[in-house]
This record gives sequence, C-alpha cells and structure tokens, in this order.
Amino acid sequence: MTQKIVMKVQMNCQKCQTKALTVAAEASGVNFVGLEGAEKDKVVVMGDGVDAAMLATTMRKKVGHTDIISVAEVKKGN
Repeated sequence: MTQKIVMKVQMNCQKCQTKALTVAAEASGVNFVGLEGAEKDKVVVMGDGVDAAMLATTMRKKVGHTDIISVAEVKKGN
C-alpha cells in the first residue's frame, strides 16, 4: 500500500527546506520526497508503510512546526 502524505512545515530559509527533505528521506519506507505549494512550504512524502505521525513528530523536533495536511492511499492504474 503506497501512501501519499502531505505536511505543511514552517521553513524560513533554504537550509530549512534542505533539512526537511533530508529528515523525510531518512524515514523508513519512503520512496519519494518533494516540495509543493506556492511558497514551497509543503513536504510531499510517498512510500510504503510510512508512519505519518512519527514522521511529523520527527519533523517538529528537527525542523519546526509541522501539520499533517493529508494522508491518502495512492491507487495504481492498470
């Protein structure tokens, strides 16, 4: 089951964006990490068996204020 998790992260500088992407990429089960939004303040994580709550907690500790916007299952087309 592949999940798509979108989180809004408080990022004030380029270094914060890099750190947020690094922290997200290090989580177990993550296949893809990217930034979305006009201000590039949303981190998109895709992967199998990713614990969204634990990832958000880690992001809060290492980067800054983090809100989970959505967690959805990605359906693969045939």
